[in-house]
Amino acid sequence: MKNIAVVLAGNGVYDGAEIHESTLTLLAIAQQGAAYQCFAPDVDQAHVVNHITGDEMPETRNVMIEAARIARGNIKALSEYKAADYDAIVIPGGFGAAKNLCTFAFDGPDCKVNSDVEKAIKATVEAGKPIGALCISPAIIAKVLGDVKLTIGQDKGTADGIEALGATHVNTTHGEIVVDEKYKVVTSPCYMLDATITQIADGASNAVAKILEMA
Repeated sequence: MKNIAVVLAGNGVYDGAEIHESTLTLLAIAQQGAAYQCFAPDVDQAHVVNHITGDEMPETRNVMIEAARIARGNIKALSEYKAADYDAIVIPGGFGAAKNLCTFAFDGPDCKVNSDVEKAIKATVEAGKPIGALCISPAIIAKVLGDVKLTIGQDKGTADGIEALGATHVNTTHGEIVVDEKYKVVTSPCYMLDATITQIADGASNAVAKILEMA
């Protein structure tokens, strides 16, 4: 049985991991006959957002503790990730990917990537194993790898920012994936498009299927 590492950026679209994308990724992995282990960096979130009003809240939360809600408590610090123990790594989206895993939401192409995230991506590439990235998380891959082909959907401003990092962006629609054969990177736009939950399921399932094929 193939074993996939899933990196979560917290819990909730505006300040953490997108819950539909995360859960449907886990479901796709299980339905396609593989196992998963959730990881998250053990750091404070960039900020906490009220998901009803969109307002920032005056409190601090930990990315891994929040992500443990999605993982039902079965989560490991990303610093413990070893590429040799897994067949692939997948990063669902949500603003947390661009706020907590890197700072693309704040700094665009000048963003910084969390050190554990960067190490995990580089170790996976060096091991010749696939990487999946959904929604906005391909921005992290672009920052770390540079000359990689990927997609975030059709948003020109975001695509321009990613191409400023040296990546090649491909416009896509619901459920479509883009594959970079050199780095074994699989990306799908998910909620970077105006999408339904069933369309998110399609994107997650198609990405996972390709990742498992490449693993």
